[in-house]
Amino acid sequence: MRTPRPIGILGGMGPEATVLMMQRIISCTPAARDQDHIQLLVDCNPQVPSRIDHLIRRTGPDPAPVLAGMAQQLEAMGARALVMPCNTAHFYAPAITAACGIPLISMIEAVPEAIKASGLPLRSAGILASPAVRMTGIYEAPARARGLEPLYCSEEDELLQLIQTIKAEGVTDLSRRRLGELAAGLRAAGADCIVTACTEFSLLFDGLEADVPAFDALNEVSRAVVAFAMQDVRQGEAPGGG
Repeated sequence: MRTPRPIGILGGMGPEATVLMMQRIISCTPAARDQDHIQLLVDCNPQVPSRIDHLIRRTGPDPAPVLAGMAQQLEAMGARALVMPCNTAHFYAPAITAACGIPLISMIEAVPEAIKASGLPLRSAGILASPAVRMTGIYEAPARARGLEPLYCSEEDELLQLIQTIKAEGVTDLSRRRLGELAAGLRAAGADCIVTACTEFSLLFDGLEADVPAFDALNEVSRAVVAFAMQDVRQGEAPGGG
């Protein structure tokens, strides 16, 4: 029986976003029975050092060695590719891919690619994300390579507070309303599409009123994961061949 390629999830950033990624991968998978689904090898490790402390506050330890070790373990378990439910953690992607021999399916590539593939005449992408995403510039090159200019929210303290509130309290009506207000601010600043580029915000995406096309990083990378995992099945090869 031909089966999809196993995928390793570098999880725990945060735990609820990790579960949401698994749910979205499952929902994107064309399956008629259990055996048609993708094997997900999940390291849900909430002890990965804080990306915010390391990148913004400059007070915490480097998460890269922990993420690299997780990647090596997932590869040893049989993962054929990796994925992370955390946009900010993609700053550490070079350390992760250097530590193992399998690819990382990247959110920061999947989102601009999905915007381009939409065929819509979009030029300015409003990014709802941790301030660390702007500071590190991780979306800059992938977006500009596809004709998009990232536009960031000026209310960075509120963004960070909202992320921390969602981590602590989960989804609330207040957090939904505030994210919608921040999206409206980006539209007023000239964004012609909105990107939820924080997986805490992905928890709110289905209820986001954007009034312009909206794209969610977790949705888009989940679709990319399914495309990669199903490649052997589509080509009629056994996993490990070709």
